[in-house]
This record gives sequence, structure tokens and C-alpha cells, in this order.
Amino acid sequence: MILDRFHLADRVAIVTGAGRGIGAATAVALAEAGADVVVSARTEEQLSSVAERVAATGRRAVVVAADLSDLDAVAALAGVAESELGRLDVVVNNLGGAMPRSLLDTSPRFLETAFHFNVATTHALVRAAVPFMLAGDGGTVVNISSVMGRTAGRGYLAYGTAKAALAHYTRLAAKDLAPRIRVNAVAVGSVATSALDLVMASDELRTTMEQGTPMKRIGDPAEIAAVVVFLASPASSYVTGKVIEADGGLEGPNLDLGLPDL
Repeated sequence: MILDRFHLADRVAIVTGAGRGIGAATAVALAEAGADVVVSARTEEQLSSVAERVAATGRRAVVVAADLSDLDAVAALAGVAESELGRLDVVVNNLGGAMPRSLLDTSPRFLETAFHFNVATTHALVRAAVPFMLAGDGGTVVNISSVMGRTAGRGYLAYGTAKAALAHYTRLAAKDLAPRIRVNAVAVGSVATSALDLVMASDELRTTMEQGTPMKRIGDPAEIAAVVVFLASPASSYVTGKVIEADGGLEGPNLDLGLPDL
């Protein structure tokens, strides 16, 4: 049966940034597909709620509340998966973000911070995970990138540069780790997460973004989670080094930040 290829029975996954939004939806989706999950983010209360949803599927969840901007803390998740759940098969790097700023307000330090949070943390976890994956049946890595990593818009210099780097990191890591470990990414568009709370609370802003999106709506975290399950599962066993665009058809920002000409 074709649906059997989407199963992750008895596999073990790590999801970072798993307290809410895309990370939470992904952790639950992986559990529904059969995986046990290590969930990590800053806020233990949020993670505990996600863990309850994982447990409701019949799978196990391990909660690790940590500041994942600390490279040692994010790398340590690989060992947690092995010690608590016995193996490691899937890593979902969902950390990331950077607030919009104009070019002249984007200091080199701010750019470095964006790269650290979006790319260096990913590499720290992937590097730590590889030996555990190779000790088993191999594995899969899914990185959460963004439409801003391939399009241009004012105000997204740091964020877009970091996400573009993450997309190419995905391609390069896939070459290094093939054939036993596959590495792919999802370039997301506007999704109804806490990052869009301000937009979702404003009829005017939400309508503007919806009308600027070919699909005429904002995405749901579960829609991104479904793509992650595909990339993490045997359903995508011949896919590596690819960035899947789950962005509602966007070819640029769907909200003008109103930054003036210099």
C-alpha cells in the first residue's frame, strides 16, 4: 500500500522549536505517523502540552526545555534521543527567525546573530546526530527554511540571507551525507503561527497578505507538518538535497513593510 511508505513506525525524531506553531504541529504529525519524539524549545509549559498531544497518539515524547541558541545545548539533543528513546532517525531543524530591519539598521552583529540562530544551530545538531544515525539504519534531516531565502523584499536582509544559507547548507549537507542520510528542506511562506499574531489579529493586514498570496489564504502549520512527514518518511526515499516550496505560490513578500527609499 502506498500509504505504508509514509509510516515512521518505531522511529525516533528530534524537533527543535517544538513548543508551538510549525514545530508543535510537526512533532504531533510525526507521532501520528508512528515516531517517538524529542521536543525542545525554551518554554517547558508549551512543550508539556505538545508532549500530551504526542502521548495521545500512543507514542512517547521526551521534553527538553533549553535555550537552543546555545550550540552545545542543541547538539546535546542527539544524545538525549539515543539515551531516552534508544535511537535517532529523524532531525527536524525548526529553529530560526530574525526581526525585519532596514539595511542601515542591520548591523554586522545582527547579521551574525541571524546566521547563528538559523544556520549554526542546524549544523550543530546535524553534526551531533550523524554518528547515531549511521549506527542505525541511516536517517533523514529536514530543515525549515523560508520563501525569503529565494525572493527579495525590503527589510528581510538578515532573515533572507540566513534562510538562503540554510537552503544551500541543505544541498551541501545532502552531498556529504548521501547515501545513508538524506537532507532536505521546506521553504515556507506565510503560516498562521505566533510570528503572525499581529497580522492575524488585524482584518486589514490579514486580508492584504491573503490577497497577495496566489492561494488567497494564510497557511496552516499542519500543512507544513505534512510536507515534513513526507520528507522524513520512506515516501521520499529517492529525494535528497531538495528544497520543497510550501508557500501558497508566493514569488515575493505578500506584505509591504513600508520602508522608504533612501
